[in-house]
Amino acid sequence: MGTTIALSGTKKGVISVTKIDEPYGKDSHSVASVGISLVGNAEEPEWKVHLPMDNLDAVIEALQALRS
Repeated sequence: MGTTIALSGTKKGVISVTKIDEPYGKDSHSVASVGISLVGNAEEPEWKVHLPMDNLDAVIEALQALRS
């Protein structure tokens, strides 16, 4: 299950956020996957980053700090 967010400043772009279990094969750790698609294809974004779930709280805090 994931979330799709309209990408500000684009006509069709989206940000997709989803959890992927075993992204790198059996027994690999789950990641949060954040993708960007300028053409609105959340399933095959042009750019993506995989964040280990163990780092997610620290990344969220860092992103929230950017608002300050």
